Amino acid sequence: MATGTAVWYSPGKPPVALRWVLVRDPKQRFKPQALLSTDLKLSARQIVEYFVRRWSMETTFQEARLYLGLEGQRQWNDLATARATPVRLALFSLVALIVQRQPAWQGVFRRSVWYEKARPTFADALAQVRRALWRQLGFWLTEAEAEKQKPAHLLFEHFAELLAYVT
Repeated sequence: MATGTAVWYSPGKPPVALRWVLVRDPKQRFKPQALLSTDLKLSARQIVEYFVRRWSMETTFQEARLYLGLEGQRQWNDLATARATPVRLALFSLVALIVQRQPAWQGVFRRSVWYEKARPTFADALAQVRRALWRQLGFWLTEAEAEKQKPAHLLFEHFAELLAYVT
C-alpha cells in the first residue's frame, strides 16, 4: 500500500485536493487499484476500510435495482420517490431476514452445472419467500373450498418452482 496527496484539476473548475491510496496484492490475485478521497484527514487504512465496507452496500443496491425495480420508479414527484425507495429497501431487508431465520432454506436454491454458488442469491431468497407465502394461501379458504381449488401437491410444487423465479 502506498499513499500521498495530489491535486485533481478539471478545466473550468477549481482544483480539488485528494488523498490517494495505491493498493497492490502481493500474491497478484487482484490488479493494483487506486482509491481516492477528498477527506485529507483519513489515513490510508481508513480509506481502504471504507472501500471494503462499501461493497456490501453496492451489492444491496444492485440487487434492489435488479429485483425490486428501485431504479425504474416512475412516480410523478420527488415525494413519491422518497416514500417508495425506503419501502423497497425495507422489503429487501425483510426478505433477507426471513430467509436468514429459516436455516432449512439456506441449502435450498437453484444450482446449475455451469454456475457454482455456495450461498443463495437474493433471487433465491425471494423465490423461497414467495413459495412460503403461496403455500399459506390454502389456509385462507374454507376447508370445502380448499379441497375444490387445491391442485395436486406435486403439481403445485412444480408451478411454485417455476413461478417463484419469474414473478
